[in-house]
Amino acid sequence: MPAERAGYTVTMFLVDTSPSMGDVRTVQLPPGPDGEERTTEITNLEWALRYVKTKVQEMIFNGRKTDQCGVIVFGSETTDNIVNVQTGGYDNVQEYIPIGTPNVNTLAKLDALEPSTATGDPIDGLIVALETQGQYLAKKKTWTRKIVLVTDGQTEIEMEDWEVTVDRMNELDVRLTIVGVDFDDPDWGYEQPDKSALKRKNEQFFHDLVGRVREGNGVVGTCAHALEEVARPEQKMVRSALMGTTLRLGDPDRNAEEALEIMVKASKATALQRPATMKKFALLHDDPKDEEDGMEVDEEEEDTDKPFVYGQLKMRTEYYVDKNPKEDGEDEDTKMEEDEDKKKERLPDELMDKEVLIRGFKYGTTYVPVPDGQFPKLETAKGIDICGFFPAKNFPRELAMGEVQYIWGDPSSPQQQVALSSLVRAMSIENEEKMAIARWVSRDGMDPKMGVLRPCIFDGVDCLLWVQMPFADDVRRYAFASLDHLVSKKGEVITEHPYLPTEEQLEAMDDFVDAMDLMDAGEKDEEGNRGQWFSTAEAFNPAIHRIKQAIFHSAVVSDIATNPLPPPHPDLTFFFEPPSRALKRARKPLEKCKQLFNVKQVPKRVAKAKKDENTHALDEGDGELLLDKKGKAPVRSHSTAIPTATPSESKLKPTAGKGSDTESETDNEDDDFLLLDAPKDKDKGKGPAPLPTPARSVSPRTDAVDPERAPGRIIGATHPLKDFQKNIARGDVVTKAVEDLGTVITEIVLKPFASKRTGEMLECMKALRKTCLEEDEVDAWNAFLVTLKKKCLNTKKPQGNTAFWGKVQVEGRELSLISDKEAKKHGGVSQYSEQQAEEFPSDSP
Repeated sequence: MPAERAGYTVTMFLVDTSPSMGDVRTVQLPPGPDGEERTTEITNLEWALRYVKTKVQEMIFNGRKTDQCGVIVFGSETTDNIVNVQTGGYDNVQEYIPIGTPNVNTLAKLDALEPSTATGDPIDGLIVALETQGQYLAKKKTWTRKIVLVTDGQTEIEMEDWEVTVDRMNELDVRLTIVGVDFDDPDWGYEQPDKSALKRKNEQFFHDLVGRVREGNGVVGTCAHALEEVARPEQKMVRSALMGTTLRLGDPDRNAEEALEIMVKASKATALQRPATMKKFALLHDDPKDEEDGMEVDEEEEDTDKPFVYGQLKMRTEYYVDKNPKEDGEDEDTKMEEDEDKKKERLPDELMDKEVLIRGFKYGTTYVPVPDGQFPKLETAKGIDICGFFPAKNFPRELAMGEVQYIWGDPSSPQQQVALSSLVRAMSIENEEKMAIARWVSRDGMDPKMGVLRPCIFDGVDCLLWVQMPFADDVRRYAFASLDHLVSKKGEVITEHPYLPTEEQLEAMDDFVDAMDLMDAGEKDEEGNRGQWFSTAEAFNPAIHRIKQAIFHSAVVSDIATNPLPPPHPDLTFFFEPPSRALKRARKPLEKCKQLFNVKQVPKRVAKAKKDENTHALDEGDGELLLDKKGKAPVRSHSTAIPTATPSESKLKPTAGKGSDTESETDNEDDDFLLLDAPKDKDKGKGPAPLPTPARSVSPRTDAVDPERAPGRIIGATHPLKDFQKNIARGDVVTKAVEDLGTVITEIVLKPFASKRTGEMLECMKALRKTCLEEDEVDAWNAFLVTLKKKCLNTKKPQGNTAFWGKVQVEGRELSLISDKEAKKHGGVSQYSEQQAEEFPSDSP
């Protein structure tokens, strides 16, 4: 179907308001919140008007002044039409809404229509619509004419000489659509039961009438199907207006002999479409003067017939000067407690006129004033200048994400068409296709746009495709580590590792990807061959069409509560679910991949609530304490000082009775490596705490502040094994815990009187080695053991600890290096062989 001209159309709606249109019908509504079925009762006229109002709302939505409509009512108690004035007759036909651009008042007038007590002839309405439309379009012969007739077909029709009317419609190329209430539609699968003989006769007449209309210009259908069709999302193809410009190669002004100028026309190939923006409306006053004067109106004298009129709120910008500048160091988030009488009296802001302001551009920390609002523009000339050519194969396709435009040779000049075609053919040489870098200026003095031109050859016409390119600063290129090339910390290439897939895993993944192929997952054609499942021509943007459907529904129904928004059209949600054929085919390959890759569900990590009562310095080396929101100095979470005050004062968290919002005891016990608990007050809630005595001083328990935990570490020297086990249980600080425990063991072993803790340190080393083997920290353990051996066997000052290393030698292989054979069993790698690991404890350093 050829693309029609956007707008430039007059649609005449013929609405039947005969008494039979007042019959009540039951309409199905969307399911309720609990899935219950819901229905409502409306008249046939209200139901048919939903189609008319949807078509009118579409015109309003498009916002074209050249898309106009008018409404003719037949079966009205009033006779008011141009044919009756000229020749008489044509009773009960009223020109209800004159031809014009529709707006919200058009929908309000359609809502006011009600079934009458008179009957009207649809042929009379058709003739009046033709004459009214013809009189309006007397000097607009290129405009498209459309007529939409809405009826239930239950009134008498004068069927004499109707062929003359249809011939006149064909002469004017009028497109006729007949929407019948409960008309039979075998193609859609509907047939009305207990149909009257009169309606059956009229339906046949309408089919005969449409059959005489020029092919492609007439259609008749049932109202239910019509309402379904207008809710269907669609891509409307329209012809873009041709914009004239000049394509230049070289500089015609300075070197005309070597330059080339071609007169071309540009039109859109694609256009960006966005969802409708939400606008604010408010109820307009009938008399603004009354509102300004504050006049009261007597309710009995108030005109209740006036319809409510809503208007769009327009944005207005006002400029103020802040007369209360912030003082140095003042922060909006800082809440200072001060008496009300001491607060500064706030000065009102001063309103400024826009004319006295000068636009400024930020440059660093200052603003550069520009009186004219912008810097001097480049002197540019309208046209498209080709800056150079490059091979098309070097063009990154992901950059062409903007709107595309066609560049045609001037349709009125064969010479220009041949010139452009020559350029296109020269750029389209096989295996050497070229693209051009071009600079486009839409009008003289406008800012230029940089883009590319690509040759395009259609049947019978050659053209160029233009697309704008992004700035280099807007292009982000991210580099990722190789998926199949793994290197150890020592620079050695690793061939076997849990991160490297095996051949069996690669084959399983290939089978899974092949099973998800959508090219043969669609429906079968007439020959039994399956086609592709997804098609861009049949896919729609859910945001655009669903918002559009919501807007249209709100305009059509009078009450959203009783007539809620129906579910999305099936065409809009068709591609939401993958095809069952692909799912069934991929089930077995998916299970095989899960088995080979050992896929397990990752448990949800519950984010702990952040406490904002304390603000710590960001730098660990910074010893400053920031004030909390209450103006008090917070306690550092990694403080190493032992409290010397009373037990109630030495706590890091106040008691609940004082209204504290700090962490609970349970939270602190779980996060012992982040925030240490102070001694628990056993006398909590039993009155004032006693004075400190030697018997009640702080003792080195598990819940006490560790004086030997260095800042920045999560493993303390008091209970290193317990701290290590707690951190390993978390699972996300393994590397840090391994590093800190190794450092703590080395420090304790080299201290005086370390022999008292020899057994404890050996237990720590056993736990550390086991964790490194299971958590892929083999290199960390081997490096730690080599360093520890070197320092223990050191004979220079400071002295080492040969006795402790002797205990390690007694343990033998259990505390030696992790060999490659041992690491391989757990999916890791090691640079030491089994023999080196066995000989390491007894070898000299």
